Amino acid sequence: MAHNFVPDAWGWISSLPPFSQWRTNTMSLCICATSSPSASSQPASMSLSATKSPPAQPSHLTFSISTNYREPIFLWTSKPVHLKTKAQQSLDEQDMVQLFVDIVNQVLRYGPDNSSKPSFRFPGAQHLHGGSFSNAFNIVFLSLAFLVCIYEAPRDLRRGCLDSLRTQLTSPKCRGAAKTLVKMLGTNLEDQWMQTMNLAVTNWMVEMRSSHHAPRAASPLFSYALQASGLWKVQLYCPVIAMGMEDPAAAAAQDERLLFSLTYQQLEGVVQLAYKTVRRDNWIDIEVKVDNIRCDVDPLVSETLMAERGYGSEEKHFPSRVMLQITPMQQTDVLSVSVSKSSDNPTHEFGIEKGFEGSFDPPNSFGLKASVAESLTLAMKPWKFEQSVHGNTATLNWFLHDGMNGREVCASKPSKLSLLQPRAWFRDRYSNAYRPFTKQGGIIFARDEYGDSVNWKVCGAALGKTMDWEIRGWIWLTYWPNKQRTSHSETRWLEFRECLQLPLTKFP
Repeated sequence: MAHNFVPDAWGWISSLPPFSQWRTNTMSLCICATSSPSASSQPASMSLSATKSPPAQPSHLTFSISTNYREPIFLWTSKPVHLKTKAQQSLDEQDMVQLFVDIVNQVLRYGPDNSSKPSFRFPGAQHLHGGSFSNAFNIVFLSLAFLVCIYEAPRDLRRGCLDSLRTQLTSPKCRGAAKTLVKMLGTNLEDQWMQTMNLAVTNWMVEMRSSHHAPRAASPLFSYALQASGLWKVQLYCPVIAMGMEDPAAAAAQDERLLFSLTYQQLEGVVQLAYKTVRRDNWIDIEVKVDNIRCDVDPLVSETLMAERGYGSEEKHFPSRVMLQITPMQQTDVLSVSVSKSSDNPTHEFGIEKGFEGSFDPPNSFGLKASVAESLTLAMKPWKFEQSVHGNTATLNWFLHDGMNGREVCASKPSKLSLLQPRAWFRDRYSNAYRPFTKQGGIIFARDEYGDSVNWKVCGAALGKTMDWEIRGWIWLTYWPNKQRTSHSETRWLEFRECLQLPLTKFP
């Protein structure tokens, strides 16, 4: 229920007294409070307020977020919600939808692309009933409060309130509500929404680190899982600055422009697995195949700003390893698990060239001179795919290898000499014809090349049950210089975990 949210904006607005019973024109709800930075100052807080129009004006309500830090400061004010008649005593569903749409559009206006005006339209009445709309309303409101706290609130107030708001936004209740929200937004606005939120998180973390404070509480990784029509899908977003460092002791980039380019990026990942169930005489076969694995590192600011303050959006991390673990949670029903991709050695192509050179010297010399030259060429595929099994868990691994020495990129550091070589394989990596990435700098593993399946045999007694499955994954991003001459390199990583269900009731 929506009342599990703190603060519960939906519940508070829905339970406002009839307008005619208000003793003042304004009613308020405390969003968060923080202790003051000095003992002589009074505590500061943020509030949501509802204000009705004076009797002499057309009847309407406005909502605002304000702070009482030293003096009242209004951080955001909604568009007026016009009442249908002067006798109307509370907001109806249409009014709440209007407020919801206004808040969504206000959030999107904090995004990196200020040239376009985002426009969200409510998808339909089917989303109004049950607890889903109230939960979506609360997470949208919390997102707006988070943004205005970062961009509009006084600095001394931000630290305590942001910790409280982010704890709410990353709570299990909000994670569930986020699935409803992304369905309402649609894919394109979902991308804009996550860019907006991750840009704010990045700005906050940059500010905290500049003042030698590390942000606390939950990770800003956002992920959700869906299943439909024989497909499991996990979607995830994370600002690069919030990913863990493979080497925590590694020094940050000293070049401020390079640091800006590396910081203002986000990882977007998609995991799509196709599953199929086949009923046998005494057991059930469950087959899972890779449909698509996609990872992209996208800028959080405009190309103009990235070029002015950084080295452009192409100076960024690249995916260097992806690992997935697929586990059936009902272990007693599983008879066996089989993988179809054996461990193989990478294909080596040897090209040997031999040359013979001869010449005649002048008459006074001894005559003929000759030399022989031989060169060896080694070609190796940059990405290697492996499958393994531990218990009933199947593990899928994609590794990127250094084209010069064959070492795994995520687990090794290049020599400083190789970082400065102008023709190294990782330079011009988004325009080189032999690049291991897409032109935008991401990766796509599709079933045409990584379509080997994993099969579980499940006992026939499981027929009619719904099995829970866990998809757990790790993604590594590495930075090596692309066009800049620098010796800086680093590897970051994140972990995600989602649960999905597979009903064993219908078979083709």
